[in-house]
Amino acid sequence: MRSSTGRWVSGGDFFNRKRELQILETRVRDRNHILLTGQRRMGKTSVLQELGRRLEGDGWIFLFADVEGATCAEDAIADIAQAVHPVRSISSRLATGMKRWIGDNIEELSASEFRVKVRAGLDAGSWRRHGEQLLRDCAAQDQPVLLVIDELPIFLKRMLRGDDGAQRVDEFLSWLRGVLQALGNGSPVLIVSGSIGLGPLVKRLGIPDRINHLDPFRLGPWDRDTSIECFNRLVESHGLRVEDGVANAVYDALGVGIPHHVQSFFARLRDFAMMQSRDRVTVEDVREVYRNALLGPSGQNDLVHYETRLKEGLEDESYSIAMEILAEAAIQEVFTSNARRSLERLYSALVDDVPGRIADVLEILVHDGYLEAGNDGHHFQSRLLRDWCAARFRDHHTPLENRPFARTIGFR
Repeated sequence: MRSSTGRWVSGGDFFNRKRELQILETRVRDRNHILLTGQRRMGKTSVLQELGRRLEGDGWIFLFADVEGATCAEDAIADIAQAVHPVRSISSRLATGMKRWIGDNIEELSASEFRVKVRAGLDAGSWRRHGEQLLRDCAAQDQPVLLVIDELPIFLKRMLRGDDGAQRVDEFLSWLRGVLQALGNGSPVLIVSGSIGLGPLVKRLGIPDRINHLDPFRLGPWDRDTSIECFNRLVESHGLRVEDGVANAVYDALGVGIPHHVQSFFARLRDFAMMQSRDRVTVEDVREVYRNALLGPSGQNDLVHYETRLKEGLEDESYSIAMEILAEAAIQEVFTSNARRSLERLYSALVDDVPGRIADVLEILVHDGYLEAGNDGHHFQSRLLRDWCAARFRDHHTPLENRPFARTIGFR
């Protein structure tokens, strides 16, 4: 089992998730469309790639389209076209309908070149027609087709920021649902996934019914035993010796078994041992690596990625409110009802319906795995993420209840 800290894994490097894969595979084989959710670094892409690999072994066609960089419906359709490029029976049919832009020699085009040519032939008046034909061509295959559209929420948020954004988001989701429903049981099976929540987005837009054809499935963290088993498997695979209690100390430091964080902690411990010219890791090493590596400058880079994802999913004012909530929950270890009332007063002159805005932000922070609700308020799920945020905001966060509310507050 190889150590992996920045890529999706499958095959021999794929660990655990047996039950989740069984459930997902059963739903896919039953022709259910799925909305896969889960916080960042939970391994959603790895689960989907492993599911696709297993289904391909049983005769399915697996298509994986990443629409994170798309800004409009035309981009998204072109991304799906890039995913189908290797399946000549589908891509050739699309090329026939778009011959003016694609030409005759599709076999000479790489997947990225194919995408560019498809995109050139799409505009606001044609993307629905060509997109529908693309999905119909998938449905016409003798083999069943699984289509994954990854990072759909990020694409929709980008589209939302443009002119008539809400209308265009509604149009795209309505179009996608309509095509799949029209194709019936013969349609490709669709899995939509993303690191920010699609449910809260459509709820805020007042169009929750646009995704009611998607069966929700949430990918949660590993428990203690699974996290320890993964860590020990990595230790054995890489020939590293560890003191008794190291695996437990790793889980205690993280606070929750997010797969990427378990992998990252192991990699940093192994690097630390190599720099010390040792082949054995102690419990004290766990504490030192946590403080100086995971919470140090390189670890802060990961926190920036968390912030970037959150910013992509929220408007400016809501993002600023989210940062205030996360800073408060990190420094004070809880975001209380009193802090919430203080935040409402703080933003009352800047944002309409502040209580509603804060409620929406909290729903997203809970949905996307940053916080969880407790009897005394909202807490971080991940001790590592909490400590990251504490290190980020400790020197310039005043507890909300101690703020002077008369002055104008700017966004961070």
